[in-house]
Amino acid sequence: MSIVKLFNLNCVPNFMKTVKFHGGYIASLYKLFVMDSLKPGTCMGIDEYGNKYYENKGFFVGRSRWVEYARNVFLDYDGSQVPASWFGWLHYKTDYIPECDPGRPSPNYKWMLEHTENFTGTPGQYMPYSTTMPKIHAWVPPCEKDDKCNP
Repeated sequence: MSIVKLFNLNCVPNFMKTVKFHGGYIASLYKLFVMDSLKPGTCMGIDEYGNKYYENKGFFVGRSRWVEYARNVFLDYDGSQVPASWFGWLHYKTDYIPECDPGRPSPNYKWMLEHTENFTGTPGQYMPYSTTMPKIHAWVPPCEKDDKCNP
């Protein structure tokens, strides 16, 4: 049995390639902090929001395509930030990236809205005012006549 197999040193070259792919140790640590994984892959494209889409066919199906969200969202990313044009490729509905899909030209009608992320549960969400009377009212202290409570 060789020392390489004994101490499992055959993964060191792959690790070094992955660190080099991500731009060094500091950039790899940043990527690991933000995305929880370091995977080398081929950049398949960038959408209009700055998200980068990668593929590595060496991984299992379901793990071989991923999105790297734009840097401006940092840790505040979620799946609704992926536009519909890339959603199909990311979820294996098609093998063509949106720019090269011959069967599906992306329609662009006047009545279509631009893609927006889901703001449910955030301050950016529209919150209508309530029309019901509150059941609990705040206590207002009594006021003396010579006090200046109500101007």
